[in-house]
Amino acid sequence: WGLMLVLSVAIYGSHAPLLTQCKVDGMIPFSSASVVVLVELTKLVFSLTWDRELLGVAVSWRHIAPFALSALLYAANNNLVVHMQLFMDPSTYQVLSNLKIVSTALLYSLFLRQRLSMRKWLALFLLVAAGVSYSCGGLQDPGSPSKMQLHITLVGLLLISVYCLISGLSAVYTEAILKTQALPLSLQNFFLYFFGVLLNLIGYFWSSPEGGFLEGFSSWVLVIVVSQALNGLIMSVVMKHSSNITRLFVISCSILVNALLSVTLFNLQLTLLFFVAVSCIGLAVHLYYGVT
Repeated sequence: WGLMLVLSVAIYGSHAPLLTQCKVDGMIPFSSASVVVLVELTKLVFSLTWDRELLGVAVSWRHIAPFALSALLYAANNNLVVHMQLFMDPSTYQVLSNLKIVSTALLYSLFLRQRLSMRKWLALFLLVAAGVSYSCGGLQDPGSPSKMQLHITLVGLLLISVYCLISGLSAVYTEAILKTQALPLSLQNFFLYFFGVLLNLIGYFWSSPEGGFLEGFSSWVLVIVVSQALNGLIMSVVMKHSSNITRLFVISCSILVNALLSVTLFNLQLTLLFFVAVSCIGLAVHLYYGVT
């Protein structure tokens, strides 16, 4: 468990720096839809080859159908992230997207009937505060102005609300399926990623991106595909045998890795807000998992 969680923290934290390494003249040269398809395909292949004896397990459509909705929710959220950037600046998205911690916790408590104490709710709100602090200026480019200005339209506010709701719903719904079905995890993953590949392929051809499927790909993109696929598989283990709350803490802790890589690779500087964020995360971990 320790190794898996540390690896997941490292993958989450390195995702943005890896994307920056892929840029050519400040632009992402490849189709993000292609990357999503390849990530889902990698997870599908791994699930299929992990235990071939599972192919003989008897299943019915009532086992398979729920994963179609789960994949649809994930695909909808991935596309929503792209479209809502038109109605807000990236900084605003980074700040407000932290609200998905609250939406996930609320839906987790409601649908999975997991009562959270006031102490645990305080811990989760500290995670939100950590994310907002870091997004508002935990890192600073010495050559850029320090003041941060946020901009969002009314449509953008609506879209970010829908995004946080779907993000929480997709995570909690998937956790419920994984825990209630008496099927091996690798077989459940196969169903989920099969629909993931199918829906994202449809989305790719629907968007009709310019250029070829693999245009603009580099060795850095390959690293992103493999790491994101591995992280998806780890998160399925977490949701099957732990909970979405653990996933939220993993994502929040990835701030540390993101900051370390950003300082090392891009010469960014840590600010007071970074240390505020780290303090909030440390206190949140103590409140949620510490001995009362």
